[in-house]
Amino acid sequence: MPDLLIRIKKKTDGSAALSCVRADGSVTWQRQEGVQGQFFPLHDLTHYAVESELGLQRGFYGLVAEGWNLTDFAKPWPRGPVPSEAGATEFIVGFLDNERASGTRWTADDFRTSAASYFAKRGEPFPVALSDADLDRVRERRRVLFAQWAALPQGETLELAFDRSALKES
Repeated sequence: MPDLLIRIKKKTDGSAALSCVRADGSVTWQRQEGVQGQFFPLHDLTHYAVESELGLQRGFYGLVAEGWNLTDFAKPWPRGPVPSEAGATEFIVGFLDNERASGTRWTADDFRTSAASYFAKRGEPFPVALSDADLDRVRERRRVLFAQWAALPQGETLELAFDRSALKES
């Protein structure tokens, strides 16, 4: 079994549900209703593309594989702040979510400028440098995942294996 089996269900009412089954059999899950049911499946698939293509071991899915529950990623932050790699991962995913929403394709220079500003305001160095080739690789993986999600009939579940030992090194 992989470190994590990710299941995103496209419910018949337009909502979605994310469940993650760890290698030890434990599960964490959450419903995504209303606007969240439209946004989060694509956000979660973007996480998968980013973490898989960039070889990020301790992003969102890596932490879930380690035992974090989905509720641990919000106030009151029961596990404390997320590790820097997870923060960087969330920034990359947010960058790509904003790019998608704007309909504009941004460059690695745009990314570096945005990241430098964001992390400087927090007094932190940005731990991941991305090239245009890196961004293109992530976008292509995301495009394939989005197509799978769009083609998925309502009531069905998209399953993805996340195995940190098989991640590509960036």
